[in-house]
Amino acid sequence: MSKDFRFASSLLTLFLLSYGGSALGQQKPQWVPGQMGLNAGILPSPGLTYANITLGYYANRFNDASGHAVSATGSYNVWAVENALYYVPNLKILGGNLGCNIILTPATGSLDADIVIPPLGGVNLSGAAGGGGLADLYVQPFTLGWHEKRVDFLIADGMMLPTGRYSPGATDNVGTGYFGNHLQTGTTAYITKNKATSVNLFTDWEVHGSKEGTNNTSKTPGQAFTDEWGLGQLLPLKKDFSRLAQVGLIGYDQWQVTANGGRVPVGPITVPASLLPFYSVHAVGVQTGFIMPAKLFTLNFKWEREYSANSHFIGSTFVFGGTWTFPIPKPAPPKS
Repeated sequence: MSKDFRFASSLLTLFLLSYGGSALGQQKPQWVPGQMGLNAGILPSPGLTYANITLGYYANRFNDASGHAVSATGSYNVWAVENALYYVPNLKILGGNLGCNIILTPATGSLDADIVIPPLGGVNLSGAAGGGGLADLYVQPFTLGWHEKRVDFLIADGMMLPTGRYSPGATDNVGTGYFGNHLQTGTTAYITKNKATSVNLFTDWEVHGSKEGTNNTSKTPGQAFTDEWGLGQLLPLKKDFSRLAQVGLIGYDQWQVTANGGRVPVGPITVPASLLPFYSVHAVGVQTGFIMPAKLFTLNFKWEREYSANSHFIGSTFVFGGTWTFPIPKPAPPKS
C-alpha cells in the first residue's frame, strides 16, 4: 500500500431536533455522536471534497439521572441528511494542510411519547411533535491536518449558526435556537507499518449561547464533551490495492460538563436551569466501508447501540454515506 494513500474524511456536525419548552429537547447538545468512527484524523486530500452522510436515530426509552428507565411509551426518531463541501488548498501552514467546510442539513424528526422525568416534580411530558426542513448551518472556517509516517492528526474550530426554524414552545422546530462553538480534534494512529490497522479518536468540545424559551425565559445549555473511538482493519479486495474493504469496532461517549444557565418553565412556575440534571450517553457498534484510494472515493456504514445513559434517550444510531474528492491540482498522469 502506498505511503501516500489518503482517503477522504470530513468533520461533520448536525443536531437532533429541539422541541421547545419541554425538558426532552433540553437533553441533547448540538453534536450528534456516531458520525466519525474510523479515519477520524484524516484530512481530505487537496481539492474539493463532497461528503454525503445520512443519519438515523431511533429511541423508545428514556433514562433518568441515575441511569434507570422511566415510565415511557412511544418513540423518538430523527432522520437527517448532511451535505458537506470541504475545501483543502494545496498549501501548508505549520507543516499541516489548511482546510474549511460548510454543511447544509435537511432534517425531519418525530416524538410520540408519554414520559415522566424526575426530579422536576414528576413532570409529565406526554404528547406528540415533529418537524422537518433545513436545519442550522454549520461553518468550519479553520482546520489544520498533519499527515505523518504513523499518524494523521487534525484540529478544527467550527460554529453552529441558528438558521433553522425555531420558535419557543413550537412542536415543529428544526433548529436548535442557539449558537454553538465546536473545538474538535481527530487522530488516526497506525499500528502496522502498511497502515492497514489503525486506532482512532475524535473529540468535540462545544460551548453554547443562549436560547429563548417560553414564558419570557431563556436558557444557556451547558457545555458538552464528546469522544468517538474506533479500531479498524483494511482488507484488500484486489491484489493491486485499488479496492479496499474496511471493518472495525467503534463507539462514542458524550457528557454534559457544565451546568445550564438561565431559567426554564416547569408547569406554571420557572426554575433555575441549573437544576436540570446533567446528561450522558455511551454506545458501541461496528463500521464497514469500501474504499477506492486512487479515485479518492469512499462508502461507509456505521451502527451503534447506546448501552448506558443518564437524563437522556437511549437508542440506536446508524449512519451511511460516502465522500468523493476532486483533486486540485489534478495529479500528473503516470509516465509511460
